[in-house]
Order: sequence, then C-alpha cells, then structure tokens
Amino acid sequence: MTRITRRDALALGAGGLLAAGLPRPAGAAIPMGNATPPPARIESGATLRVLRPTKFVDADETVFRANTQKFTAETGVQVRVDFAGWEDLRPQTAVAAQTGAGPDVVVAWADDPHIYADKVLDLSELAGYLGQKYGGWLALPQRFGKKWGTEQWVALPMGGSGGPCVYRISWAKEAGFETFPTDHAGFLKLCQQLKANGHPAGFALGNAVGDGNAYCNWLLWSHGGMVVDEAGKVAINSPETINALKYARELYQTFIPGTLSWGDVNNNRAFAAGEIGLTQNGVSMYFALKNDPRTAAIAEDTGMARMPFAPGGKMAENVLLLNAMVFKHTRYPNAAKEYLRFMMEAEQYDTWLTGCGGYWSHPLGAYAQSAVWTGDPKIAVYRDTNTVEFWSGYKGPISAASGSVAADYVVVQMFAAASSGQSTPEEAVREAERRARRYYR
Repeated sequence: MTRITRRDALALGAGGLLAAGLPRPAGAAIPMGNATPPPARIESGATLRVLRPTKFVDADETVFRANTQKFTAETGVQVRVDFAGWEDLRPQTAVAAQTGAGPDVVVAWADDPHIYADKVLDLSELAGYLGQKYGGWLALPQRFGKKWGTEQWVALPMGGSGGPCVYRISWAKEAGFETFPTDHAGFLKLCQQLKANGHPAGFALGNAVGDGNAYCNWLLWSHGGMVVDEAGKVAINSPETINALKYARELYQTFIPGTLSWGDVNNNRAFAAGEIGLTQNGVSMYFALKNDPRTAAIAEDTGMARMPFAPGGKMAENVLLLNAMVFKHTRYPNAAKEYLRFMMEAEQYDTWLTGCGGYWSHPLGAYAQSAVWTGDPKIAVYRDTNTVEFWSGYKGPISAASGSVAADYVVVQMFAAASSGQSTPEEAVREAERRARRYYR
C-alpha cells in the first residue's frame, strides 16, 4: 500500500514536517501546566530494547525512530526498536513475560499490561507528571493505564486508533443520504441501498486486532450489550446481545463476499479499489488514498463520520489503544521510564502525532490543541477518539480475564458465527458465554 511517501517520511524524521505539507513547529501550540518531572537517574551503561506494533502509516515508524535517536543523542542510552506484526505482538509479549527476558519496554495493546500486571513496573509517578503537565488523561487511557479500582498506573497509554465510519460521499448521496445516519435503522438502509447500487459495505469478521474488534465491539456496545457486568459476572447472554446479533445478520447481507476471513488490511485494499462503499477504519486509509495520485480522487470523495450511537447518545466506537509497559526484568528501569517520558513530551509527541496524521490519537487533553486536528477538517472526527467510555470487557474490571477474552476473539467469533448463519444468534451467544466463563471464574 502507498501511504505517506518515503521521501516525505524521511523529511519528517529530519524535522521537515513543513516540506510534507504538515504543520510545524510541532508542540508550539500545546498548552502546558507547571509540573516537575520525576528525577532522571539513568543507570550507567544503560541500553534498552523496545518492542511495538508495525506501522500502518510510514511516518509512524520514521518519526518514532527519529525521536528514539534523539533520546540516545541526549542521554547516551542506546535503544533498539523492533516492530512486530499486529497479530505477532501479543505472542512475543507473552514470551517476554514468561521467560523474563527480551524487550524492556513493550508498546502493547490496551489489555496486555493487565494480563501481566504482576510483571510490570509501577508508572504512577510518571503518569502523574504527564497528566499534570498536559491537561490530564482522557477517559479511555485512564481506564487502561490504571490497575482496576486503584490509582496505580501499570502502563502508559501512548495513543489510540479510532474506528469511525469511512464512506464514499457521492455513493451515499446516490443512495439517498445527504447526511450520514446516526441510528441503526438508517445505517442499515444506507448499506442496503449501497449494495443495491453495486457498492457493498465491508467490515472485518476475521480475527483482526484492529478492524475485527472495532466492528464487533461497536455492534455489541451500540445495542446496549456487554461482556460482563460491573462486578465482573459474565453477562453477554442478554436480550441486548441477541438484538445486536440479529442486526448484524441483516447487515451482513449488504457485505462484499469474503469478510469472514478479513484481517486488518483487507478493507483498506477493497476501499481503495472501489470494491466497497463503506467500512470502519483509522485515519491511515484516508491518508494512503490522499498521498497516492492514483487514488487522490477517491480521497476527495471519502467522508468520515460517527458510527450509530449507543443508548443515551454515547459514542460506541472501539479504540485500538497503544499501552506501553516496562517489564520488571529490565536491568535499567530508570532509563526505561525516562525514555517513555521523553517520547511523551510535546516536542517529540506532537511531531509523532502530526507526522502520523492523527492516526494514533492523543491520550492527554492538551494535545487536542495540536495543529494536526485543523490541518484537514475531514480528520477532526478522530480527535475525540480517546474520550470513548467503552472498553474491551465492558462493563467489568480491566483484568487478565478481559484481556484474555479479547485476545481469544470471543466477541468477534460470536458475531461472525451469527452473521454468516453458521449459528443462530442464540447458539452464538451461548458459545460466547461458555468461552468467556473460562476466563471469568
């Protein structure tokens, strides 16, 4: 896939955001409070190994590496950054946790630090400093940064990729929709008419970390469903979930064939090829289209909008959260914490946020003032990504159990089975209930 060009990505790493048509200087407009950073007592001879997911936008890797090199230049700490495939990140993290060896810092998925909560360092002092300086932590990062029911931070959220609807504006108008529907009935009618016009919808129903969870969690939450209740008791087998599964079965009839095996790149490719007229995605797909002359016209015709809301008018879009943790097995805990602090400071963080075009939306309130959110009005929908009030394992505690249910794709496979007719809604929810209870004991 063509994304931000290699030349532009290199320019970003060299401080050339202006050359790529992006705002500069990064961090200049970010409001900052008075805060004293934790003491930086970096260990003599410290080196670090960092593991994080691979890019979907070239600048994600380029700017991240440039910021890391800047940290090395200022501190003398040599840092090796490894990029893992999205599906490979969790197995590699599990090996590190079990063996007590490997990466010092893992920029993991949202739940993962809670699976290994007894194996990671307390980051409360660092999180407190960053929150005080940069306008406080947003709702979802607070959920996933803190150990449930405590004020102890076991991880440091670095950003989140949101899942609004991405659609072809002209095709929606041809389908009779001048404005995007915010209710389930209207959304279904839009997809049905798009299919009738030869522009089917397409949502991932495979085991896709980003897009599979995004679609299926939205279906569950927006119908008022939940995996467990506030006490952590499995509550997925409910009338609300049954309604969500019945709706999903109808919506599936509007899909392009093959979505049961879709991963995190399939909808990008199908949308770029004009094979589908509507899907969910982070901002990466839009910028891939925009920065390729062959697909610039599709980008011009692309709109982004909120998916239909949950009861009470709440945004119910799933967020793929980057959640950094420091393993206790590190020989250089102070260097690891200082590395994370450095990467989250405005001069580095806003350069990364801007370079990625807002793909990893900010976890700290002050970064809502970043110029990235005004450079292209279309991407403003991603600015509020981390204000969502739903999380994997909603409504219960974020824990090893919730993380394991997410990693095992219990919700995704429930919707896949019911949507495709492999199971009735009642059969699918009973199987999901059985699987969830294996983890919630």
